[in-house]
Amino acid sequence: MNWYPWLNPPYREIIARHQAERAHHALLLHALPGMGDEALAWGISRWLICQQRDGLKSCGLCHSCNLMRAGTHPDWHLLTAEKGKATLGVDAVRSLSEKLWQHARQGGAKVVWLPDAGQLTEAAASALLKILEEPPARTWFMLASAQPERLLATLRSRCLRWYLAPPPQVESLRWLQKNSEADLNARNAALRLSGGAPAAALSLLEPGIWQQRQQVCQALSAALSGDIFVLLPVLNQDNAVQRIDWLCQLLMDALKLLQGGGASLSNCDQQVLVLQIASRSTVALLDHSLRQWITCRDRLLHVNAVNRELLLTERLLSGEQAWPAVAGRSIS
Repeated sequence: MNWYPWLNPPYREIIARHQAERAHHALLLHALPGMGDEALAWGISRWLICQQRDGLKSCGLCHSCNLMRAGTHPDWHLLTAEKGKATLGVDAVRSLSEKLWQHARQGGAKVVWLPDAGQLTEAAASALLKILEEPPARTWFMLASAQPERLLATLRSRCLRWYLAPPPQVESLRWLQKNSEADLNARNAALRLSGGAPAAALSLLEPGIWQQRQQVCQALSAALSGDIFVLLPVLNQDNAVQRIDWLCQLLMDALKLLQGGGASLSNCDQQVLVLQIASRSTVALLDHSLRQWITCRDRLLHVNAVNRELLLTERLLSGEQAWPAVAGRSIS
């Protein structure tokens, strides 16, 4: 598992709390995708379970460390939805509860890692809450969520919330330069499009993914000048949610431009396209279109067995009459 340099400060601080016996039994990591919360949780787990700790580090040599490295430690529990399912049900949490109340197989700590707390159903969240309210001895919980405000308030209240802030832009760009052959303009755009999360930006800069984003930009430019349905085959792909996100980012940038925020564009490598969108739109039109695309994306994410092509076609039909609304506007 990759370790990232920006994880060193939070790792040291969290481990120091454990060493001082001031650690909270439930840690809620608030992190954007690409910030490395999984790697941080793994590193903390290895330290907690290690039988011969070396200061801030796990020894890497004891039996527990070997089991962790093999992914077979009986006291480390991964709590996540089954493959192919979007939610984590109450039965999995109840099964975990039974295991946690048993003695640790290796005689040390027990650790639970929930990489996406948003997967919990309401019943599962309530069951987990009961465990967090009266946790078994020497049991540590680590949860992660990109949107912790969507979790049950009572569940959040039983956790210590820890925000993994993106590193400074200069440091992130330097790290991207070492790990990517993309030029500075592309690295800057990828970082902004990823909310400042460097690992997510690096994934976006992979040639195949970056080319897909370029296709969305080119199709949108063509749609502005002609048939909006040229967007359909470009958006109707397995990663449609990500492609809609790119489209929304472009619309958001056009809104910024119309309202005097041109200096903060996320798509800093697509300024001509952003200007093209803004020059053919109004604030009200862009706002409405952006909201509709966000709704479309959410349906793709949360509606079971949704017909993706039909949903996208419906969205494009509703936008065909409204956009472009004002051709040839000048941006002052």
